[in-house]
Amino acid sequence: MENRKVRIALTKGRIENKAVDLLEKIGYDVTDLRNKGRRLILSVPNEDIEVVLAKAADVITYVEHGVCDLGVVGKDTIMEHGGKFFEISDLGFGKCRFALAVKKGTDFYMGYGVKTVATKYPEVTRRFFEAKGMDVDIVKIEGSVELAPLVGLSDGIVDIVETGTTLKENGLEVYDTVAPISARLIVNTVSMKLKQERISEIVRLIEENCDDKNN
Repeated sequence: MENRKVRIALTKGRIENKAVDLLEKIGYDVTDLRNKGRRLILSVPNEDIEVVLAKAADVITYVEHGVCDLGVVGKDTIMEHGGKFFEISDLGFGKCRFALAVKKGTDFYMGYGVKTVATKYPEVTRRFFEAKGMDVDIVKIEGSVELAPLVGLSDGIVDIVETGTTLKENGLEVYDTVAPISARLIVNTVSMKLKQERISEIVRLIEENCDDKNN
């Protein structure tokens, strides 16, 4: 007999909190999700739904490999890591953007030399500059990417920008927008066939109640 339980992977942190708010708006009991303690797998009472909490890149991995049927993850992670899944809905929350930032007053696109760009997102950065026909050297940074141009490691950075406050405090400014970002609902390709009726119902409820899209 088919296992009808639907497992949803949520990205820990800010997206998790917004996703839980959305599940509550749908009418699900999210008491356990609000009081999760250190638990990483939680049940939704009176529903055939189980919630898994994971880091963003792992949400994609779990959905891609079918151990989770649905996932809520930022578009930034999807753009950087890709994967075999269906991207169903733009949930509208977690809005920010990928941006190219430089030292204030710098004209990044001037000149003919190869520029160096520091980033935590080398794939996003590579595709952006390839689309512009520009050859750049990309340096992968794990920590505070804003530091790279300040110490002379790079001519600019590609990073996620929400308010721009951190950039301003470090003498940097947005030079160009790379891509908008928001939370997305993804689904495993096989689950969409095997549990189509139940998943379609959940997706419908989510889309009907996700009024953040209009904010």
